[in-house]
Amino acid sequence: MADADDVRRLALALPHAVEIDSEGFDFRVADKGFVWSYPERRPGKPRRIRTDVAVLFVGDEAEKQALLLGEPDLFFTTPGYDGFPLVMLRLAEVDLVRLRELVTDAWRMRAPAALVDDLDDADGWSSNVRG
Repeated sequence: MADADDVRRLALALPHAVEIDSEGFDFRVADKGFVWSYPERRPGKPRRIRTDVAVLFVGDEAEKQALLLGEPDLFFTTPGYDGFPLVMLRLAEVDLVRLRELVTDAWRMRAPAALVDDLDDADGWSSNVRG
C-alpha cells in the first residue's frame, strides 16, 4: 500500500526531478510531467485533486492498454485521457516496489537521454529510493 508521500519520496530521488507547486503533487523532469495527482472532474462540480490516485506517463497507447487490461485493480482511465499516454494508478492498491518501478519508468520516458544515462550510472541510486 502506497500513498502520496511515497510518490514524493520516489520521484524526488530521481535525478533532476522537481516538484512544482500544486494542490496535490506534480513532478517534472526537463519541464515534462511524469507523475502527478489526479485532477478528477465531475459534471457540475469543481475539479477535485485526488492524492490517492497518481497519473503516470506511459510509453504509448499499447502500453497503456496493456496496463489497463492486465491490471484493472491498479490502473484506470477516463475519457478525458483518451489519446494520451497516461494512466491513473490507485495508490492504495500498489506496493512500494511496483510504485518505484512505475515512477522510474515514467521518469525515463520523459527525461532527456543524458539524464537517463546519469540514472543508469548512479552508484547507490537504488538504495536511496527503496521503500
